Amino acid sequence: MRDTPVIRLGLVGLGGATNQILPSLRSHPDVRIVAAADLRSEARERFASAFGAPAYAEVAALCQDPLVNTVYIATPHQWHKEHAVLAAACGKHIIVEKPMALTVEDCEAMTQAAASHGVHLLVGHTHSFDPPVRRMREIIRSGELGPLAMVNTWSYSNFLMRPRRLEELDTAQGGGIIFNQVPHQVDMVRLLGGGMVRSVRSMAWALDPGRPTEGSHLTFLQFEDGAAASLVFSGYDYFDSDEFHFWVGESGEPKAADDHGKARARLRRFADAREESAFKASAAAQAGFGSASLPANWHHLHCGVTIVSCALGDMRPSADGVLIYGQDGRRELQVARGSAFPDKGGVVDEMLQAIQTGVSPLHDGAWGKATMEVSAAVLQSARERREIVLQHQVPARD
Repeated sequence: MRDTPVIRLGLVGLGGATNQILPSLRSHPDVRIVAAADLRSEARERFASAFGAPAYAEVAALCQDPLVNTVYIATPHQWHKEHAVLAAACGKHIIVEKPMALTVEDCEAMTQAAASHGVHLLVGHTHSFDPPVRRMREIIRSGELGPLAMVNTWSYSNFLMRPRRLEELDTAQGGGIIFNQVPHQVDMVRLLGGGMVRSVRSMAWALDPGRPTEGSHLTFLQFEDGAAASLVFSGYDYFDSDEFHFWVGESGEPKAADDHGKARARLRRFADAREESAFKASAAAQAGFGSASLPANWHHLHCGVTIVSCALGDMRPSADGVLIYGQDGRRELQVARGSAFPDKGGVVDEMLQAIQTGVSPLHDGAWGKATMEVSAAVLQSARERREIVLQHQVPARD
């Protein structure tokens, strides 16, 4: 690690999202983690012990720390706007976890705050950062396979049946798949399709009375240039689409082929939703900040099964790269991984480039707002049973 890192990072929120990206942050030569903020005293104590750095009870105190020049916001979704606006006012660059916020209006407020104070705002991590997805975007832009026609992506998992806090089962507070999983799919498909989604038609379902929030959806996106995409997600722990992705999990870990229904079964140990919520909070409080060991055979992150169809061939992410199905048969392009597991270094690299060049990142506030507009339209279309025409889309900048 360099003596004077480009990114001196303050972590806002020490929960699961932060723990997932920590390996990529700790291994990056241009990043040093210099502070954190969290409401929980036990989390602050563990962070201070692990990093030898201050941990604040208030986000405002972290934002006023002169050593911090960039913040990573991984607080509950409903706090993203407040914390981003506060960080911008203190002159800090901002990386905010998906979803950017819960409304298009909040996304706009965050974007305006960053612009007013001359700081960069980057929205991530979504699966549009995954190296195989970026490689497919390069192939589409090159014209090697001709014009893009359609993208189909579907993911079946146990997402909704994992232990959850009460707010994670309340759509109004950002719970369910609309704000947690749909942005992954939308951001990825928007990158592949060039960004400019014209309209959304969707259906979404809350199929389990004990989980009163959307757990599945089927959505059709039409792009301005005539390309189209279908998106499917189901988080009810029945079918697992990793069966169609070489039994590799979303984070790139090797996965057992016989885990169907086990998450659902584990929920039966809780007497009620409050006991489940308390368990989730306790598990988060006990999470450590040590360096994670690498699985013996790990692969790229992914978001279910994604097939891209162009005039001259199809392609999809493989476990270790991209599979191309062309006029001469099938071939695989290997795509390099980073040094950390799970590999989320693309987020850091994009912010680093923005700071060094002064050029706004691809996943900036305008891009994040456009993804949020599509995600919100999925919910609106499902509830109103009609097509939603969009207004805030922006093209992908390569």
